[in-house]
Amino acid sequence: MEQSGRRRFLKSITVLGAAATPAAVIAADKLSQHSIGARHTESGAARIGSEVYHYLTPPEVAFVEAAISHLIPADELGPGAKEAGVAHFIDQQLTDAWGAHARNYRQGPWSEGTPTQGYQSPLTPQEVYRTAIAETDRNCNARYGKTFAALEPTQQEEVLRALQAGEVALEMVPARLFFNMLWGNTQEGFFADPMYGGNRDKVGWKLVGFPGVAAAYTDLVEKHNRPYHVVPVSIPDVQQRLVRVDDHGHPVHVLLGEKD
Repeated sequence: MEQSGRRRFLKSITVLGAAATPAAVIAADKLSQHSIGARHTESGAARIGSEVYHYLTPPEVAFVEAAISHLIPADELGPGAKEAGVAHFIDQQLTDAWGAHARNYRQGPWSEGTPTQGYQSPLTPQEVYRTAIAETDRNCNARYGKTFAALEPTQQEEVLRALQAGEVALEMVPARLFFNMLWGNTQEGFFADPMYGGNRDKVGWKLVGFPGVAAAYTDLVEKHNRPYHVVPVSIPDVQQRLVRVDDHGHPVHVLLGEKD
């Protein structure tokens, strides 16, 4: 999570191949709301800057943005998770079926599983985020006198490392469960197609050289050991006809350094 963490993160990506009791809700902190410029739409959703948040409250957005700024920080290689809009991506996923576990078995039994048994919590991802953020903030208030988002960066780093190691005693959510979910969602939001609310300006794709929507590569089959550096194309780019496509609907990738 320190500055060299991005390189380790990219290395790991290369290896891997590029009805439960409702959780407690913390009251909105006016200072946090003012600090991130929140406004509410007619639907009750919070508009923060240019983005609308349907599930996360403004203080929760502040927590998530502070956390993901450590998980994938901005550095000399480019923007980080906060700049890429990963908090907005997470909100969109929590608002959708995944956040409510609408398609998951919900009947238990809820015993502690092994690492190979997958998700074992009775809480939905929505409830995990809401509960864990509230409990982590209470923990931070007790230890530092401030919520997580208001801590100094070094203190935030300490809290994240403690969550990762399971050293923070959260009442309803295992600390490791929350940290691993947040870390996984941060990676997803940084590299998913921008249509899902993250990877703003395709910064994740640009960082690793991913071209985006698949094109036709038949004319490149015999061109070995040549880098394929192109302007990445997203699904909305194709849907909104912002890029040229061939007769089969594949985007025509533009090589970097060449004019369209």
